[in-house]
Amino acid sequence: MKRLRSFVSITLLGGFMVMLPIAILILFAEWLFGFIAHLIKPLSEWVSTWSPTTNYMADFMGVIVLLLGCFFIGLLVKTNIGQWLHDVMDDVLGKILPGYQTINKLVSQLLGGEGNASLLKGEVCRAYVMGRAVNTSVTGIITAKHDNGDFTVYVPTAPFLTSGMVYHLGAESVEILAHMTVEAAMRTVIACGSGSQIITEKLIKED
Repeated sequence: MKRLRSFVSITLLGGFMVMLPIAILILFAEWLFGFIAHLIKPLSEWVSTWSPTTNYMADFMGVIVLLLGCFFIGLLVKTNIGQWLHDVMDDVLGKILPGYQTINKLVSQLLGGEGNASLLKGEVCRAYVMGRAVNTSVTGIITAKHDNGDFTVYVPTAPFLTSGMVYHLGAESVEILAHMTVEAAMRTVIACGSGSQIITEKLIKED
């Protein structure tokens, strides 16, 4: 009975940890869209007086304003002042909002962080996690190279890129797929392995 309770609690906790970042991002996007829609409500009501598609026009305007806002914020953070403001805001929000730093790092990893902090800047590989003697490999992304020649490899779990395993492997257990981009590898993971022919496509062509 104790083992059953332990299994159920660990499984629920694992599922909660996977769903929490996704739920927070969805709720934030919903709140942000509603906030923008409320701000431009007078404008959308004015437009609705000469537009037959009232609700659609309001939603369309909300999306346009949101995209423009993201664009101008992106321009701002490219400046020195904007970067300073961004760093200050990150520091303040990280202290007052629990989980903010985790979500911030997660988004940075997936969408492209600075320097080598992003998964997109890694290299795709086939990781033989049980050794070359066993003909079993997994799709992985090299996230670190060590001075002794070893690799740290992140292996995402299909179909969620945000959950997975981290392996520290010797060079003999890692086959770098130089012809394959990280984006292409991520697509095969999201598709639960569909399209994985690209992994061996280069080798077949060379033969």
